[in-house]
Amino acid sequence: MGVFLGVIFHFLGGFASGSFYIPYKKVKGWAWESYWLVGGLFSWLIVPPLAAYLTIPDFADIIRNTSSSTLGITYFFGLLWGIGGLTYGLGVRYLGVSLGSSIILGLCMVFGAIIPSIYYDLNPATGKDTFSMLAGNTWGQVILGGLLLCIIGISICGKAGTMKEKELSGSVITDPHGSTVKTEYKSGLGIFVSIVSGVLSACFNFGLEAGKPMADTANDLWMAANPGEGRFLYQNNVTYIIILWGGLTTNFIWCMILNARNRTFGDYTKKSAPLARNYVFCALAGTTWFLQFFFYGMGESRMGNGASSWILHMAFIILIANMWGIILKEWKGVSSKTRTTIIIGIVTIILSVLMVGRGNALREKQAAAVINETSN
Repeated sequence: MGVFLGVIFHFLGGFASGSFYIPYKKVKGWAWESYWLVGGLFSWLIVPPLAAYLTIPDFADIIRNTSSSTLGITYFFGLLWGIGGLTYGLGVRYLGVSLGSSIILGLCMVFGAIIPSIYYDLNPATGKDTFSMLAGNTWGQVILGGLLLCIIGISICGKAGTMKEKELSGSVITDPHGSTVKTEYKSGLGIFVSIVSGVLSACFNFGLEAGKPMADTANDLWMAANPGEGRFLYQNNVTYIIILWGGLTTNFIWCMILNARNRTFGDYTKKSAPLARNYVFCALAGTTWFLQFFFYGMGESRMGNGASSWILHMAFIILIANMWGIILKEWKGVSSKTRTTIIIGIVTIILSVLMVGRGNALREKQAAAVINETSN
C-alpha cells in the first residue's frame, strides 16, 4: 500500500510540474523575466514557508537548531540547481526544445538517482539505498532497469521532437518555460551547455540529501506525537525552504539583469497590461510549480529518498509535459511517423514507471519477509 500511495503522490507532483507553465500563457504584456520572477516569488519564497507552517509545527525552530554547515550545503545545492534551471534555456537555444530537453532531463534523472546511492556506498547511513544494494538485489535491478527504460523513452521523445522541429521548421520556438527562443543550432556548444544544465539540475536531489537532518527532526517529532502512524508525510517541507532560497537567489539575480538589459522594470506597474490578471496567473503558476515538490515529499515519505523516488518524479514530469503537448495540439501538422514516435516514447516512459513501482513493491515484500524471519 505504501508503494502504491508513493507512486500516486509522485504522479501528482509530476502533473504539477508538467502543468505549471500553462497559467503563464494567460499573462499578457509582460516580458519573460517579469512573469518568471513574479511566479518564482510564490514558488521559492512565499508558498514554501506557508506549506511548512501549515504542516510542521515549529518548523522555524528546526531551522534555527540546524547546524550552519547543513544549512550552508543545502543552500549551496539550491544555488547550483538554480543555475541548472537557467542554463536550460541555453541548451534549448543551441539544440532545440526536444533534443536539448531530452539530454538535460535524462542527465538530471541519471545523476539525481545514481550519485546519492554511490555516495552512500562510500559513506554508509542507516536507511539509505546504496548503489551496491541496487545492483545486488532483484528489486534494485528492476529499479535500475526502469531507469534505463525511462532514458530510452526520453531519447525516443527527443527523436520525435527533432522530427517535429524539422517538419515544422521555423526560426522561433517556445521552450518548456514558455519563453520564446531563437534557435541557433550549435551541436558542440549545445551539448556542453545541456550537460552542465543536466548535472546542476540534479542538485535539487543532492540538496534533499544534504538537508535530510531537518526532515529527520520533523519526522522524529511527528512520530513521537503520533506513535504507530508511520513516517511523516510532510517532513521535507522544512528542507524545501532552504533549497529554494538558493534557487531564488540565482533566479532573482538573473531576472533583475534581464529587467535592466531589456528595460522591462516597468512591467510590474504597466498600465496597458492587465496587472491583476497577470499577478493572479503568475501566483497560480508559481504555486502549482511548488506543488511538484510538495507531493514529491509525500511520495518520498512512502518510498524513501532513493533512486526510485527521483526516477518516478522525473518520469512523470516528462510524461505529463509530453501529454500536454498532444492535448494542446502542439503536434498538429506533423507526419503520422512523428506522431507514432512520440506515442512510442510516452508508452516507454509509462512502462518505466511500472518497472520502478514493481521494484519498490519487491523491496517492500523483501523487507516484510526479513521482519517475519526475525520475529520468528
